[in-house]
Amino acid sequence: MSQQENEKNKTDHSEEEMKKTTSSATSAEESKDMPAGQVENESNTDTEKQDTENPFFKKPEIDEEVQQEEQPEASENSDIEDAMVSESEKQQPEPENVVDLGDDDEEEEDEEDENTSSGNHEDDMDNAVAHDSEDESASERHDIEKKDYHSMSKEALTDELERLLKNEKVQAIKEHVSEIRTEFNAKFDEEVEEKKEEFLAEGGNIIDFHYSTPLKKRFNSLYFDYKEKRNNYYQRLKKDLNENLNRRLEIIEELKGLIDVEENINTTYNHFKEIQDKWRTAGPIPRDKYNNVWNTYHHHVENFYDFLHLNREFRDMDFKHNLEQKLKVIDRAEELLQENDINRAFRELQMLHKMWKEELGPVAKEYREDIWERFSTATKKIHDKRQDFFNNLEAEYEKNWEKKQEIIGKIQEIAGENYDSHQKWQQKIKDIESLREAFFNAGKVPRNKNQETWNAFKENVRKFNRNKNAFYKNLKKEQYTNLEKKKELIQIAEDNQDSDDFKTVTPLMKKIQSDWKKIGHVPRKDSDKVWKQFKKACNHYFDRLHAQRNEDNKEEIEAFDKKKEILDRVKAIELSGNKKEDLDKIKTEINNWKDTGRVPYNKRFIEGKFNKALDQLFNKMDIDNTKAEMLKYEKKVQALDEADDDQKIRNEHYFLSKKIEETKGEIRQLENNLQFFSNVDEGNPMVQDVMKNIENHKEDLRVWEEKLRKIKSLY
Repeated sequence: MSQQENEKNKTDHSEEEMKKTTSSATSAEESKDMPAGQVENESNTDTEKQDTENPFFKKPEIDEEVQQEEQPEASENSDIEDAMVSESEKQQPEPENVVDLGDDDEEEEDEEDENTSSGNHEDDMDNAVAHDSEDESASERHDIEKKDYHSMSKEALTDELERLLKNEKVQAIKEHVSEIRTEFNAKFDEEVEEKKEEFLAEGGNIIDFHYSTPLKKRFNSLYFDYKEKRNNYYQRLKKDLNENLNRRLEIIEELKGLIDVEENINTTYNHFKEIQDKWRTAGPIPRDKYNNVWNTYHHHVENFYDFLHLNREFRDMDFKHNLEQKLKVIDRAEELLQENDINRAFRELQMLHKMWKEELGPVAKEYREDIWERFSTATKKIHDKRQDFFNNLEAEYEKNWEKKQEIIGKIQEIAGENYDSHQKWQQKIKDIESLREAFFNAGKVPRNKNQETWNAFKENVRKFNRNKNAFYKNLKKEQYTNLEKKKELIQIAEDNQDSDDFKTVTPLMKKIQSDWKKIGHVPRKDSDKVWKQFKKACNHYFDRLHAQRNEDNKEEIEAFDKKKEILDRVKAIELSGNKKEDLDKIKTEINNWKDTGRVPYNKRFIEGKFNKALDQLFNKMDIDNTKAEMLKYEKKVQALDEADDDQKIRNEHYFLSKKIEETKGEIRQLENNLQFFSNVDEGNPMVQDVMKNIENHKEDLRVWEEKLRKIKSLY
């Protein structure tokens, strides 16, 4: 018979033995550390003292975080099997460039709720211990931060997945990766729906729709790496677990053989201790075999203690040691009641139960009830505290749900309206984007409301996008109509750009420029092209027009040269002291200035210089300000009269009327201010300043009124 067959027979034999002993082992185990009166057929003989304690069938609540892993099936280690990636999956990564339009969007994957419980804190704790015992390194997941993936962007989620793969053990990040993938897919699917709506709105066929992004490809690649690494890890783990199972079954067989060996009791006891050491270091086994194997082991440990009842010294020594250790475990469990981080307390409690079950043996019968009661009480309190924590968390989820319902209502309201302009749609797009961000930042909702909430959110966002796309589809039609209109204007501009009939064509060119501005937007891809074409034709015409006008401007340039001579003469006037003669001389130059005509537009600064020179002369002659201003204003009145432009005259009339009202208002304000000094001597400097300011404004008012009378004389 081959070695493999021997191993198989040994395994089959041991497993059958386990089944045979499960019932009796369970009975023995249930009697451990429980009140003596609850054990069937209990007697008061010394032999009965060999009943050993086992609190492992009184099990506090399961670790919900652990429970999110796949649950074991009876025939095989399902966590490992579920973790396997088939060869076809390994050869064909998830498609990246084609979106499966049949897939439904989901906000979250269907995974175990964190606060799921069987309702029995003792059974749940036993399941949690069995789970973590299978792969002890997986418990490190509790120490890895879980971020608020729901509120993270696709870029941030991808970066976080990459960070986890680089820095953490693959077996410890399953829950993290699952949540990250759920959130990424939800956000990407939403983006796909938007792109699909736009594609269809532009007349595309659904079978031709394909959409992907570099970010999606990067995420898929990272996720495939994760699955491959996890597959390799669990392949190795499965092999190790089965080897450890065979090793433990061999240890059980060795333990069974101690009872039938005739040797010195000290030698047998030392052999038993060696077996216990080997058992403790034998390594984890498949989760679905855990309880049966441990029950069988403890059953034969019980048998060995029955065998030892003739030598109470060894037995009492073990009982004393176990009692000391279990009291330390209980003390630590009771200390955990003060731990603020309830999840951390629960995880440590799991470790204490694992230690109680796997490392510590029975105690003397008189202590069993008390120590189990203490340990069970502490366990239940932590369990209840944890349940309260999850109940409060559920209440918080309800508040988040209410926030999301409010956000969905706002989106629904916006989606139910139609907007008639690009500007309005752009504002609503910003509003929807802000609401989307608020929705993702609102936090988790109760699981039983999650899908319904997500569907309502998606549907209203899609409704908004459909309306938006319909608007822009119609807008695009208008833009193509506008494009044709602008092409017609381009044709007119190009047909007339070389015309010499400036008097007729100039108004036409100005009109088509005005019409161009009124037409509206054209498709973006054509906008720059048609504008450059139109601008080129218009510029060509007006460059020719300006060249022609430059010829006409020769007279204005000559007038400018003459006015420079007049300005130089005015600056050179030497006052004789005879006011009449000096004033006549100045008036002569003013008349010469008026008769000279217009200067080029860019040379009009010379008017200011001429007025400044006149002001200097008038100041020297001590001429009344009103009279001096009117002498200068005569030039403007004459220019307006000769221009024969009623609009310019009306504009000047309006300007002067406005200045008069402003000056009157300033005078009233100053006079009101003067009332504050009614009890102050008129010689006060502040009073004199105000009075002087009033006089200056009154002088200005006389000038404005005189100018207005001059303008009215032109009507």
